[in-house]
Order: sequence, then structure tokens, then C-alpha cells
Amino acid sequence: MSEPAGTQDRRSCIAVLGGSFDPVHHGHVALARLFGELLQPDALRILPAGRPWQKSALQASDADRVAMLELAFADVAQGLAPVTIDRQEIERSANGAPTYSVDTLRALRAELGDETSIVFVMGADQLQRLDTWRDWRALFDLANLGVATRPGYDLATEALPPLVAQELSARLATPDAVRASAHGKVCLAQTLAVDMSASRIRAALQDGTGMNRHEDLGALVTTQVLDYIQQHNLYKN
Repeated sequence: MSEPAGTQDRRSCIAVLGGSFDPVHHGHVALARLFGELLQPDALRILPAGRPWQKSALQASDADRVAMLELAFADVAQGLAPVTIDRQEIERSANGAPTYSVDTLRALRAELGDETSIVFVMGADQLQRLDTWRDWRALFDLANLGVATRPGYDLATEALPPLVAQELSARLATPDAVRASAHGKVCLAQTLAVDMSASRIRAALQDGTGMNRHEDLGALVTTQVLDYIQQHNLYKN
């Protein structure tokens, strides 16, 4: 039986979600699911940061963060794209040097080729400070962006830095158009009503809040991740 028209020419699409994941929480998983449903990518790469230059030192070890990611994303692939934990930033930072998203995307582009649609997924809070990233304009030459709002963050262009708003104005596209483009497009999704942060979770664990109320922290992280944190005594100091 022959394939439907256009199937053979369908562009491969890889969604990429980076972050410190210290620890990974429901917001990260929800973001991955959202763009998994919008873009229907062929694969999802989760990229734990090595030494993120704009953040303070990571509290959990690289091995612990990877282990928690594997637990948190174990079920995400069901009905969506296969999930891979990509350790390249951790490996590049082994000498203590900071890691930058633009370098990671250059490496991914070299690996995946010029025709693959790479979609770099982020939250609105990251978009609002995109102009502080190293070589931030080069990101559009390497990948598309998938950006989701969360409570308290406005995706309206007037809430963005002027240079970022200017770049976005000519790049906004539908999920289908983003999936069909190798790079340079931006998909805005205003349907992610999840408001949480890793710092909030670490604070709860450090001061004991919720430690005896498993269901409270269970609303922030998966049961498997919470069990791992407690079994390995993470974030207590």
C-alpha cells in the first residue's frame, strides 16, 4: 500500500526542553506534554543544564537530577513522543565551565542536520529575559521556539523587552507552521495554567514544610520523584 501524499516528505521534528531540573516538577512535565500535543514531535529531548551561568549553584548532583528526570518522564511518552534524557550539557560542563543554550542548539543542529525542525521549549519567564542570553538572536537561526505562559507572566509584546518583541513580531506561527519549519518560527501557547518553581519546592523541603504531608508536596512533584528526594536526603540543607 502506498503512503498518503506528503508522508514521505514530512519534516522530522524534535522538541527540546532544557532546565536545571533541581528538582524536576509538575510544571516541567506539563510543559513537555503541552508541546507534545501541539507539535506531535517525533522525539522529545530533555536537557538538564550543566552549569547554568544565570543561576546559582545547583543543589542536587548531576546523577540525582538525571535519575529524577527519568522517574518524572517515565510515563510522558505514552501517547506522545519518545523521551530521551540528553546529558550533553552535563558532559560539557565537567571542567566547571558554564553552559549556554546557543552552544547546545549548535550541537543539536550539527547532529540532526539542516532539515530537522528543532523546537526549543521554554516558559514565558524565560522569554521575558531572552535578550540577556548569550548570542540570543542566533537561537532563531538554529531552532524554533515554543513558549508557554504561566500565571503571573504576560506574553503580550508590550510586556517583553523591546528587542525580543521586535524579533517575535515577524516570527509568530501556528504549531503546524513551526513543525514544518527547521528554525526561525515561534509558537506561543497560552494554555499552561501551572504555577510552581523548583525554588519553592526546595524551600518546602529545607524547612520541613510538607515533609509529613506527602500529599502537599505530591501536588508539586510526582510521587516517584518525591520518594527519590526523601530516600536520598536531598535539599535538606
